[in-house]
Amino acid sequence: MRHPVLVALCLSGTVGLAGCQGTSDAQVERAVKDVNVIDESNLNDVMLTIADPAEAVSYFQKALQSEPDRVDLKRGLGKSLVRAQKPTEAAQIWGQVVASPEGTAEDRVMLADALIRSNQWDEAKAQLNQIPPTHETYDRYRLEAMVADSDKNWKKADSFYEIAAGLTTKPAGVLNNWGFSKLTRGDSAGAEKLFNEALTYDPGMFTVKNNLVLARAAQRKYDLPVVTMTQTERAELLYTMALAAIKQGDVSVGKGLLAQAIETHPQYFEAAARSLETLDANVKL
Repeated sequence: MRHPVLVALCLSGTVGLAGCQGTSDAQVERAVKDVNVIDESNLNDVMLTIADPAEAVSYFQKALQSEPDRVDLKRGLGKSLVRAQKPTEAAQIWGQVVASPEGTAEDRVMLADALIRSNQWDEAKAQLNQIPPTHETYDRYRLEAMVADSDKNWKKADSFYEIAAGLTTKPAGVLNNWGFSKLTRGDSAGAEKLFNEALTYDPGMFTVKNNLVLARAAQRKYDLPVVTMTQTERAELLYTMALAAIKQGDVSVGKGLLAQAIETHPQYFEAAARSLETLDANVKL
């Protein structure tokens, strides 16, 4: 597979194939090693992006068995473990990376991320506090905002969310988080504004649409927002709105929305039908 590359290295300008015969063993070894490095780098990238997460974890674990001190492989394993939804194990690997001489501020950000995913908020906060202020990245401020949220430090959270949103060309996710933060605080109007802004960057995010409906329902706005949605999504959003209305005591409105959801869904909408039957039987949800 690599022979054509090696031949290409030997053939330079008008030098014939015979020129390759005079190449020293050391030169050949270096050439092959260079090709191996390129191949490995490409494979590493594939494992970190499009490969099955479990397969990627296995790949990096096996690679580390042969070369246990390679920090780049540990980074790959840490990222793959997060993708495989194993944040506790990922945090252990990122801890090793941070403790190594090659550990960087970005590695500490990744450690904090894994700690948050594994619900270790105090430990994550401690790691973020060790990152120098000059390390200004989207991921760093996104995590800072989440930690501030967990501490109910709303002013700091808003500041960090705003900074994070300005450091990425794809802010839909962080705007959604910011909106949900405002929703939990009771600022439904502020949340609605942020959810709408998030959809301008990614109109297909159903989570944002669902949160937008919740924010509107909290203000007793029981009509669907004007956003792009499929028929199934429309039914699901009507269902979300119905449950929110019922929880707020607007039972008759909720029943009407449940009926619309059932009628709208292209298939049998079991959850909505069951909720409507429960209401009709006068059983409190």
